[in-house]
Amino acid sequence: MDNNGRSDDRVENGFNPEEDDRKKEMKEAEMSVEQIFETQEVPSWRKQLTMRAFAVSFVLSILFSFIVMKLNLTTGIIPSLNVSAGLLGFFFVKTWTKMLEKSGLLKQPFTRQENTVIQTCVVASSGIAFSGGFGSYLFGMSERIAQQSGDTGGVKNPSLGWIIGFLFVVSFLGLFSVVPLRKIMVIDFRLTYPSGTATAHLINSFHTPQGAKLAKKQVKTLGKFFSFSFLWGFFQWFFTAEDACGFANFPTFGLKAYQNKFFFDFSATYVGVGMICPYIINISVLLGGILSWGVMWPLIETRKGDWYPAGVSSSNMHGLQGYKVFIAIAMILGDGLYNFFKVLSRTLTGLFYQVRGRQALPIANQPSSDTSKKLSYDDQRRTQLFLKDQIPTWFSVAGYVTIAVISTIVLPHIFHELKWYYILVIYVFAPTLAFCNAYGCGLTDWSLASTYGKLAIFTIGAWAGSHGGVLAGLAACGVMMNIVSTASDLMQDFKTGYLTLASPRSMFISQVIGTAMGCIVSPCVFWLFYKAFDDFGLPDSQYPAPFAVVYRNMSILGVQGFSALPKNCLLLCYVFFGAAILINFVKDMVGKKWGSYIPLPMAMAIPFYIGSYFAIDMCVGSLILFVWEKINKAKADAFAPAVASGLICGDGIWTLPSSILALAGVKPPICMKFLSRGTNARVDKFLGS
Repeated sequence: MDNNGRSDDRVENGFNPEEDDRKKEMKEAEMSVEQIFETQEVPSWRKQLTMRAFAVSFVLSILFSFIVMKLNLTTGIIPSLNVSAGLLGFFFVKTWTKMLEKSGLLKQPFTRQENTVIQTCVVASSGIAFSGGFGSYLFGMSERIAQQSGDTGGVKNPSLGWIIGFLFVVSFLGLFSVVPLRKIMVIDFRLTYPSGTATAHLINSFHTPQGAKLAKKQVKTLGKFFSFSFLWGFFQWFFTAEDACGFANFPTFGLKAYQNKFFFDFSATYVGVGMICPYIINISVLLGGILSWGVMWPLIETRKGDWYPAGVSSSNMHGLQGYKVFIAIAMILGDGLYNFFKVLSRTLTGLFYQVRGRQALPIANQPSSDTSKKLSYDDQRRTQLFLKDQIPTWFSVAGYVTIAVISTIVLPHIFHELKWYYILVIYVFAPTLAFCNAYGCGLTDWSLASTYGKLAIFTIGAWAGSHGGVLAGLAACGVMMNIVSTASDLMQDFKTGYLTLASPRSMFISQVIGTAMGCIVSPCVFWLFYKAFDDFGLPDSQYPAPFAVVYRNMSILGVQGFSALPKNCLLLCYVFFGAAILINFVKDMVGKKWGSYIPLPMAMAIPFYIGSYFAIDMCVGSLILFVWEKINKAKADAFAPAVASGLICGDGIWTLPSSILALAGVKPPICMKFLSRGTNARVDKFLGS
């Protein structure tokens, strides 16, 4: 009966829409993924590359570049944004096509293949904001970071022209280096690529009828928290007229704790990041902050005048700052070295068994002997379409050689310290390292791009020596990081494309276009930050770029050796380097169940230099998620990523208007500052007089 007392004839006649929907859901649950989509025609690779897809990708790449850049310049912790990219891409194009459908102008329906193209393009573009080194090696070359490091090893201040040129000549090599391996990695070795697989399942689910309904609710939730986060950032801006004022500097646990970087800074971004990152990462960051700022730095400070000169400034590398930076470097290197050999051993072991089983490595463009045997319907269909649109091996080899030659000629003109033969050596070894990173990422979901970058810092920096070795090492780090990072990203995308029936050609072209977007968008976003904030890159500023100091000091260490360290710092570095390796070893030995409770040394090292304030925010995010899962786990699993993405995106995009206001010279009207009792008494006395 409806509200007017009329009965529903459809139900009376045996037609119940809700019952039919339930039966349809049960039927779909019994079918495999590709059986559900069997009646839908797979568009050709050209039709998967639509103008609307790249228009949406461009808008989203700007949004995500702001988010990644902000995280890069503050904490360096960047969560996976693939889910957000897939979700927002689905929302924008679905809205677009619905409007066209109502007007009768829709020529091509929105497919999961097009959705995959958008996600690939956006992640490729925003990935440049990380691998471009704006918060690490690239900004580490600047005069501002050199002054903090206390060295005269050469500087190169940021400029929009050379940054864009540098990124264009180094960002595409990784793509061409692994294209011939796509079939080997995805079909022959059947590597998991957990992030790529999860993204594919997400996109596939969006395009089923029930998945589309859930996606609509998720987008609505994301929109609510996006608006809240943006408005919260706008509200906070009014109280930040000067340095160290506003909600971001609220002494939550008292002024003494605040001085040691323990406070809740009311950042929606970090709360959102805490909801996305695993619990153990957030706990590790907090433990690292307690160990360093709560125990070690106060103890070392009591040794002033013995371990380091009493008169040096707080930012001098020969004082307490040196202990903060170099002990953090020791932990990062220990963790990176352990994981490098761990992933390398797994890679070599996996390759040994693969080659032993086949007697030889499969060739990219030849069919596998077992392609059609013992495969499910889904695998047969996916393999058939994945092998349909081949990318010729000669094309990838010619592309790699051409770009390598151009890069070898151009880079020494951008960085005079980086000789052409250094670059040539990097490019000889780069394809092998790109393969190792892509293979290891397929096994573990870990990209060790920054570890390979640090390897380049030490080898090239030591080779160049005192004659420009610091800048040469940092530039070499950038070359290596861009190659191995884009290689693993592309292989993740090939896995996503394989599972969504997107063509390898459309994936490759989307990655190339996304990378080209990133080479322009990311430097422009960085330049906006750099010009808008006068204290950009300084330790206590809003955007301290902490890893820029860390990377520069790694390069100094590679050139000068241990002479750069303060007294007793080397001993402490040995201890923490060994501790990082030991913790990782124990974590692997005790197994996955108990190992999940052991902290991660890399995450522990992050607050050593910058403090624990963001760790408090991230743990608040973890607590919210934990309570939500206890109350309603199904709802938390479905909507927590949308809530977290909304918090991150809203606060991240607020940085655009705040930067524009700063550039225009518009300052907030109020400074809300929290002072000690002694300072308050002096202020009262001054006002009384």
